[in-house]
Amino acid sequence: MNINEDIRVKQVRLVKEDGEQMGVVDIDTAMKAARDENLDLVELVPDAKPPVCKIMDYKRYLYDQKQKAKEAKKNQKQTQLKEMKLRPNTDEADYQVKLRKIVSFLEDQDKVKISIRFRGREMAHQDLGRKQLERIIEDTADISNVEQPPKMEGRQMGMLLGPTKKK
Repeated sequence: MNINEDIRVKQVRLVKEDGEQMGVVDIDTAMKAARDENLDLVELVPDAKPPVCKIMDYKRYLYDQKQKAKEAKKNQKQTQLKEMKLRPNTDEADYQVKLRKIVSFLEDQDKVKISIRFRGREMAHQDLGRKQLERIIEDTADISNVEQPPKMEGRQMGMLLGPTKKK
């Protein structure tokens, strides 16, 4: 955005601070009108024929833009990745506790990485881990969608669940 003397055209479409249209005027008249009000002449639409300029307090305009950006950033929620670790022989009561925690993460709109770690002879029973992950998928089907299906990565099997979109 060009301001004051940086505007390098002969004629501009001028808009006053209150939004009143002044029409097409030469740049000297526009600069004089801005100086008379102790404000800046700001080029808003440089690609238009002729460019659109507005008389305004440029520093106040920049301040307001920063405040709007800060407010918009404050209202954003960042999605976090939470992790839940299980074992292939996790007991039913422990499974229910972990499941409640997974559900609470998904309701908070966070993604959940679920991993099952295999040790020693448990590697021979990977089907137990896969069944457990598929059970989690079934139990959370109404509030989640599978973003990464279960797969083996070395000695652990993992998957990624994401929350369903809020309506």
